Amino acid sequence: MSKEIALQQIRIKDPFWSGMQEKITDTVIPFQERVLNDKEEGVEKSHALDNFRIAAGLMEGEFYGMVFQDSDVAKWLEGVAYSLVIKPDAALEQRADDIIDIIAKAQQPDGYLNTFFTIKEPEHRWQNLLECHELYCAGHMMEAAVAYYEATGKDKLLGVMERMAQHIMNRFGEDKIPGIPGHQEVEIGLMRMYHATGKEAYKDMARYFLEERGKNPDFFKEETERRGWTHFGNMIPDDTKYNQSHATIYEQDEAVGHSVRAVYMYTAMADLAAEDHDEKLFAACRRLWDNMTQKKMFITGGIGSTVEGEAFTKEYELPNDMNYAETCASIGLVFFARNMLKTEKNGRYADVMERALYNGIISGMQLDGKRFFYVNPLEVNPGVSGEIFGYKHVIPERPGWYACACCPPNLVRMVTSLGKYAWDEDETAVYSHLFLGQEAALGKADIRVESAYPWEGSVTYHVSAKIDELFTLAIHIPAYVKDLRVTVNGEVFDTAGEIRDGYLYISRKWGSDDQVELHFPLPVRKIYASTHVREDVGCVALMRGPVVYCFEGADNGANLQALAVKKELDAKPLVCTEGKLSGLTLLDVAGIRLVPSEELYTEEPPKEEAVTLRAIPYFAWGNRGLNQMRVWMHEK
Repeated sequence: MSKEIALQQIRIKDPFWSGMQEKITDTVIPFQERVLNDKEEGVEKSHALDNFRIAAGLMEGEFYGMVFQDSDVAKWLEGVAYSLVIKPDAALEQRADDIIDIIAKAQQPDGYLNTFFTIKEPEHRWQNLLECHELYCAGHMMEAAVAYYEATGKDKLLGVMERMAQHIMNRFGEDKIPGIPGHQEVEIGLMRMYHATGKEAYKDMARYFLEERGKNPDFFKEETERRGWTHFGNMIPDDTKYNQSHATIYEQDEAVGHSVRAVYMYTAMADLAAEDHDEKLFAACRRLWDNMTQKKMFITGGIGSTVEGEAFTKEYELPNDMNYAETCASIGLVFFARNMLKTEKNGRYADVMERALYNGIISGMQLDGKRFFYVNPLEVNPGVSGEIFGYKHVIPERPGWYACACCPPNLVRMVTSLGKYAWDEDETAVYSHLFLGQEAALGKADIRVESAYPWEGSVTYHVSAKIDELFTLAIHIPAYVKDLRVTVNGEVFDTAGEIRDGYLYISRKWGSDDQVELHFPLPVRKIYASTHVREDVGCVALMRGPVVYCFEGADNGANLQALAVKKELDAKPLVCTEGKLSGLTLLDVAGIRLVPSEELYTEEPPKEEAVTLRAIPYFAWGNRGLNQMRVWMHEK
């Protein structure tokens, strides 16, 4: 089984990601701290930290915000923990310690921790698992506790959450009160507590919550009838697919319902399957993975196609201009992919992980780190998007914050923990999943990676062995790479038969400074969707390396729908040297513009004129003011 790689073992030094991590540590984390303290002008009020102060008896006031407001603080703290590994900051660490002190004071004598119910409705604790997110908030705070402990060695928050975990275990389980989370997350938190402490009870509790789901599909309906009150008032307890309670985890074979709930559940399932060598559970994970990524995933790694329930819909129902693709859902997809790799080293998981990281996740943040998308559409039309019924959720410019602010701190913890997704190690091999420039202190070797990815196909591994015996370096080769040249210490390495399931296997007795060089071209590629996806028939999207490209009105003028990419692709990459897109590789593409008629309908076909179109990386759209955007373009 693969050995868990600690974040402290990895130092990202990458021309693409290091700048993004620096933006998070220097700009985004302080910005979000001000937001959580209600000290940032011009954004939605948070009150999240004041909720903890009130619950701790440190100030007077009323609870404010969503019922899951505590989770914003938890995700921010988790991001802070990873940030302290990347860039130690004594002042930030002290402020985080002070916040943890407040959280500890807010914990009730029986271990319960939740500011909404402590302040507002103490008589309703644990009565509304469907809507009220008590277990969800607990799971996120467990993740924060483990991350902070691993980053700093300080266990105060870990102790708080061990007491909360014990409170949960005293209440729920076999021969106790039956229960399942309305929003899955505590399963991930419990598994992380297990990995950090080695206490089997946490893993057992995670398994209980996973396996209890779907045993009684009427659980939430019965709960609603029993309590006689609602919180949101619009959650339908008999819509069992919404929160994946319609069937047991072993019977589910289609990704349905709320997409974040789904992938958080799948993440815990895959983690548990790997830990317990549970082939039946892993088979269930694989079925769900295949359905989701082959029939319900956008080209950007976005999932969840409708605003109604933030959910998956029908197979191949992947609209571009009214899709949802919540940032949190793509983040959850990466979590799921990473845990699938623990059991099965297969490039299909690493390919999707890479796709989501370079596209549908980082598109959720403005290039300056100060504004955020919740929804990540593939087409935007100002005047329609964000304004007309059915499109109001497709906001064409990133807001500064949200009343439901799950995505911004989630993005912080994702980018700052990037090193966790780069490696696996088992008894015989070291596995590299991502082409990240970095220094990795692994069990078998110290490995320094120099990478020009994603803009150039050039990656070098410097391997310094720590053991005097043969082992394998297995490097993920993205599926699009068709022409790979590999050298080991300057000599050509014959890859024939050595690439299996998307990984290049190099086995040898490694020295103190062996070098493995990978070179591969990054041509512009035309991507076609299945004809089952009706919105994309007759259209083409462009990718180069892992990066999906889009077209904006800022470069191509109005009426992007009147533009077409030529069938014989003529595309030239160029590096942008000025403006907000400086440093990014853009594409100039030969195309055609259809000149509109003055008549609404006419028998005359539109006139055509040859034009040069410009495409930019999808993750960078929406940084130059309000304008149109399209990923899928007509092909002429």
